[in-house]
Amino acid sequence: MEQFKLFIELIRLKKPIGYMLLFWPCAWGLTLAYDFSGALIIYFFYLILFLAGSILMRSAGCIVNDIIDRKYDKKVFRTKNRPIASDKVSVKVGLVYSVLLCLLALIVLVQFNNLTIILALGSMPLAFTYPLMKRYTYWPQLFLGITFNYGIILGWTSIEDELSFLPILFYLGAIFWTIGFDTIYGFQDFKDDEIIGLKSTSIKFKENYKLFLTLCYTIFLIVIILIGLISKYSLIYFIIITMIFIQLFYFQIFKLNIKNPNSCLKVFKSNNVLGFLVFLNLILGKL
Repeated sequence: MEQFKLFIELIRLKKPIGYMLLFWPCAWGLTLAYDFSGALIIYFFYLILFLAGSILMRSAGCIVNDIIDRKYDKKVFRTKNRPIASDKVSVKVGLVYSVLLCLLALIVLVQFNNLTIILALGSMPLAFTYPLMKRYTYWPQLFLGITFNYGIILGWTSIEDELSFLPILFYLGAIFWTIGFDTIYGFQDFKDDEIIGLKSTSIKFKENYKLFLTLCYTIFLIVIILIGLISKYSLIYFIIITMIFIQLFYFQIFKLNIKNPNSCLKVFKSNNVLGFLVFLNLILGKL
């Protein structure tokens, strides 16, 4: 029972924000491609598959991240008690867990078409090398954005079985959303990270963080507007964009206090609401 509790802690299952931020881009891409005039059973089936895949891959990613960062995690107050950093779970056991989770994710993946399977497998190196980036560049958030929003492409190809301009545009815009929210997340630890020599956009832009976040979220918002214009969505789509604007610029930038880790975490978690708003908007825009 103790090992089970450690496993749950290791994969962060009690912290759903991680896998939801991986799931929302999948749901966006799927919704962008789906024709709601037809049967909905495939749509909901794929949504469930993408949610399952997001949980499994995020869980595997957490373990790999903890293995790679175990020496750094010991030196950071927020992460020093993680199961691998605190030696409650060995690296060998962690690797076994990660492989098993990836095998389960593969079972989910093979339910999709061949193009989606190939593209998803091609993204694997990105998923597992991201933790290394903060050792070498101030832009690990960029690599996270490239990885986390890949689901937009997969959601689209699962329906269309081909790539086109629209999902690629959405993907590029969503990368800036991830850069923004992960910069906010990084403010929880940026003082410790500076001391131990790690890099991030949180450190690079700590003096001008509001300007940087505003730039990231403005690009994301412009892309969402362009998606609606190109797709000729209904008026309600553009009305809900005002709610997205308020969520991004008021609740995430204006209300943010980078000197308070609790404020950073609260603002970061609010991106789950943002993900849902964009998802809902894509559905309503097609009606």
